[in-house]
Formats: sequence, structure tokens, C-alpha cells
Amino acid sequence: MKKNEQGSKAYLVSIVLVAVLGGLLFGYDTAVISGAEKGLQAFFLGAPDFQYSDFYHGFSSSSALIGCIIGSALSGMLATRLGRKRSLILAGFLFFVSAFGSMYPEFLFFEKGKATFNLLVAFNIYRVIGGIGVGLASAICPMYIGEVAPSNIRGMLVSWNQFAIIFGQLVVYFVNFIILGDHTNPVIESIGQGFSQVAASSDPWTIETGWRYMFGSEMVPAGLFALLICFVPETPRYLVMIGQDEKAKTVLGRINGLAKAEEILRDIKDTITVKTEKLFTYGYLCIFVGIMLSVFQQAVGINAVLYYAPRIFGDMGMTNPMVNTVIMGVVNILFTLVAVFTVEKWGRKPLLIWGSLGMAVGAFGVAVTFGHAGMEIITMLSIMVYSASFMFSWGPICWVLIAEIFPNTIRGAAVAIAVAFQWIFNFIVSSTFVPMFNMHLSEGDDFGHWFTYGLYGVICIIAAFFVWKLVPETKGKSLEDMTRLWKKR
Repeated sequence: MKKNEQGSKAYLVSIVLVAVLGGLLFGYDTAVISGAEKGLQAFFLGAPDFQYSDFYHGFSSSSALIGCIIGSALSGMLATRLGRKRSLILAGFLFFVSAFGSMYPEFLFFEKGKATFNLLVAFNIYRVIGGIGVGLASAICPMYIGEVAPSNIRGMLVSWNQFAIIFGQLVVYFVNFIILGDHTNPVIESIGQGFSQVAASSDPWTIETGWRYMFGSEMVPAGLFALLICFVPETPRYLVMIGQDEKAKTVLGRINGLAKAEEILRDIKDTITVKTEKLFTYGYLCIFVGIMLSVFQQAVGINAVLYYAPRIFGDMGMTNPMVNTVIMGVVNILFTLVAVFTVEKWGRKPLLIWGSLGMAVGAFGVAVTFGHAGMEIITMLSIMVYSASFMFSWGPICWVLIAEIFPNTIRGAAVAIAVAFQWIFNFIVSSTFVPMFNMHLSEGDDFGHWFTYGLYGVICIIAAFFVWKLVPETKGKSLEDMTRLWKKR
């Protein structure tokens, strides 16, 4: 009886842990390319029927982001029509198919080990499929957690999703490191005009096999996620929206206790008077704030660091860039925990503002010191400050707010739009970083270095001002309070 009165924390934790596996796969899928991309490049440089240019490689390294945009754009429709749970099952299936196909793109149609243009197309199709899974998970996992979590710990539980993303990235760094073992990544030499070649001394194992194991390793967490998500309940908010009040009450009762469940259920029914409402029912500001939170999370430039960390540390003259990348991954984990354990105490806005300012300091530090002899340690520390500041602020808190700020009846569509903008700007930042970073006004100058990080620093300051002026504090508020908040505005 006591369990029914008080609710079961173990039950809540168990379903949240399953949901955050989607975040881990999000991080795993987006970071696996960092270890595999050189082997992949060397493999396709051996194609006899076309020249694998730097453009092709850049596209192949980031093609998953196209799927992320598609998946996030579809997430609102799927979350509304299929429900949160079945949409996540679909995401898990897509992760698994992508991992297998990226490992073995020759499956059924092509000769094993023979690089061709058609095989490159097949590989990118599989990466786009995985990206669709990432896009779905990135929107629906925090939405799912936000809709099952009690308001007093919702921010902390949604923050665990970001922890899982960063943990997934760290896990894949270690997995890639273990797979590589005593082998070495191929040496790629630029031959000018956007083309490269494989150095004769390169390890043939990594060219033919290593990158395949790296992509294939994702099948293990993907299969586990797709299986376990079948055993979690649908969210009570969605159940009420489709008229299954008794099922919603059962889920709420197991989480919050029976008395509290009835109170929450009444509140949900008061705000979900219609199953769907027009997107701008609560005004343009509501949607604008959600979109700009997503835009700023990417425009501050963090993924330029996360995706290109080994190359950046290599350009700095570090002897073992992969070790530095792993160190940065550990730092990111620790500072994500800062957000997890302080978001309910300090609130969302203070963490975002202080994180923005910390990122600005780190970005300006990199801009001033990068490439200067004797200042490598300061540059590396600046990158760490930049990354750590993101991890306790924009990394987790943006997802918390996107899961919280939209009213129940427009949440699916509004989250889909916000997250789609996030992936669009992820693609923009990722694809513009290298050309911006390599810009020169005259031969040998460092214009691109200080301009790129200087620009990110300025955007961080603008982001802090945006949060201060326009973003509502949601600490301690129920999801139903958001309906009343935006109606007042």
C-alpha cells in the first residue's frame, strides 16, 4: 500500500534509464565517425571507377546529419501518431540497420571489399538511415523523460539524457581505441586541388577492416535499446491525448502514488481539452524561444570541437591527439554531472548564462593563443574551458527546456521544429568549421584561427543576453504550467 501512496522511484528510474539509452546511441552514432573516417577515406581512395575527393569524404563524414534533420522534422508527426514509445522503438531499429549497413555496405548487392561509387552511395544511405534514428531519439527521448518525470526532479532526469549523449561519445572513443589496438590509422597525404592519397606505409588492416568494426560495434547498444524500450510504458500525457485516461492514471500512480496521480491527471485533462491545437496558438514568442535555444546550442560552435578534436589537437602539435580527445571526453562527463546535480537547485537560466560566459572566455582564449609557439598548453586549457562550460549549460539545459517549455497540445510539433533547427545548424557549423579555420588573408597568417573562435565567442555572449531577456525559468513548474505561462505572455 505504501508503494501506491508514495509511488515507486525504482520504477521511474528504470524507465528513464531505458529512455536515456537513446541518448547514448545519439552520442555513439555521431562520434563513431571520428575514429573511422581515416580508414573509410583510405578505403574509397582505392576505388577504380571514380576519384574520391575531399568533398566526397566531407559529405560521407557528415551525411548522417542529413538524416538527423529528416528524423527530427518527422519526430513531431511520429510522436503524435505512433506515440512516444513506438517512435523510440522505430529509432532503435534504424540505429541497428545503420550500424550493420555501415559496417557491411556490400550486403546483398556488391562485392565484398571492392570500393566503387555505387558502394559509396549505399554506405551514405545507411548513414542517413542512422541519422534519422538520431534525429528521432534527439527529439523524443527528452520529450519522453519530461512527460513521465515529476516536476520537482524533471530537470535532473532530462539532464541524464545529455549525460548519456556525452557518455556515448566517450564510450565510442574507447571502443575505437580498443578496435585499433596495435594497428594505426592510415596516413592520408594531400596532393592538392581537393584530392588526397594514401601513404604507402599505411596499415592495410585499418583500410580494409578496422573502420567496419567501429561502425558495427553500434549494433550491440542499438539492439539492446530496441529490445528494452518495448517494456517501458507510454507517457501519461500522450495517453490522455488519445483518450486512455485509465492507463495514464496507472502509469502516474506507479510513479507518483495514487493520490498525486489523480491530481496530476486532472491537471493534464484541464490543459488537454483538444487533442491538437495550431502551432501558434500560444503566440510566436513560444516557438521563437524554442527555435533559438536550438540555434544557439549549435551556433556557439561546440560540435566543431567535438567532431574534429583529434585533428585540432594534432594541428596543435600534441604527440597523441587521441589521448587528448579521451581526456576532453572525461572532462565533458564530469561537467555534465554538474548540470545533473544543480539544475533543480540553481535553475535553468543561471546555468545557461554562466555557461555562455564561460564558453566565451574559452573561445577567446583559443582565438588569441592558437598556433603560437609555447602557448599550446594555454590553448588546450582554453578548449577544455570552452567544452566544460558547454557541458554544464547548453549541452543538457537546452534539452531540458525544449522538453519543458511547450504546452502539451503543441509539444510534438514544436519540439520537432526546434530540434530540426538544431540539426540544421549542427550541419552548418560542422561544414563551415574547416574552411573558416583554414582561411588566410595572406600566406601563413592565422586569420582563420582567431576569426573562427572569435566568432564563436561573440555568439556565446549574444546567447547569454538572449537567455537573460527572453527565456522563462521553468524550475519547479509542471508541464501544465507552461500552458498558463504562454497564455499570459
